[in-house]
Amino acid sequence: MSEFPTETHTPRPLTVGSLFSGIGGLELGLERAGFKVIWQCERDPYARKVLAKHWPNIPCYDDVRTLNASTVERPDVLCGGFPCQDISSAGKGAGLAGERSGLWWEFFRLIRDLGPKYALLENVAALTYRGLGDILGYLSEIGYDTEWSELSACALGAPHVRRRLFIMAYPARVDGQNRLGERRGYQTTDEQAQRSEYTQCWKDAPSGSPRSAHGVPNRMDRNRCVGNAVAPPVAEFVARRLLQIHRERVISS
Repeated sequence: MSEFPTETHTPRPLTVGSLFSGIGGLELGLERAGFKVIWQCERDPYARKVLAKHWPNIPCYDDVRTLNASTVERPDVLCGGFPCQDISSAGKGAGLAGERSGLWWEFFRLIRDLGPKYALLENVAALTYRGLGDILGYLSEIGYDTEWSELSACALGAPHVRRRLFIMAYPARVDGQNRLGERRGYQTTDEQAQRSEYTQCWKDAPSGSPRSAHGVPNRMDRNRCVGNAVAPPVAEFVARRLLQIHRERVISS
């Protein structure tokens, strides 16, 4: 028998602060991967009711513009899918200068002021040509390296395509060595296989979904919130990649 007792060390889960939370699809995926949500921020009244039901014991703030380092706890991960209306191909293309998608700058302010270990951003795929360069540039200016990938909900089992861009950011290594830059714009073997499923997924997707609000309580609110939500399986996939990055950084530090 060993002279010293064997200790089992369980690392604490990485904590999450969520902006533009919606109904919590991103948080649900993060929790499935082992993260711990400590606060959320969402303005929509119906979405806030959904969040209160599933996360009743954590703070939920109603305006991202009022948050700062003195009003919220610093999380390990700051995440959010900021508004897409000015970025989406269905909009007018104002991009990050738009009134709604311009809330990205509040997200950026909080990354800069809170200094999380990681930031996780989500938006529509059109962000690649309507603001991605600016986002990467400004994150670099405050010392964050980034990697990004476009993922589809149907590639992870959902009956719809829902292509979304995910960006992960983390502080650059001080020594300038092995900053994981080789993974910028990463595409794993699994993702390559998933992308090959796009066409078949599109063919197999249901031709439509019920749109009528007549006689169904909160149908319009539900449709809108579900339509804006991040698919939890995709969020979990991204969260596990984030954990992989975290382990690599811990080992190399």
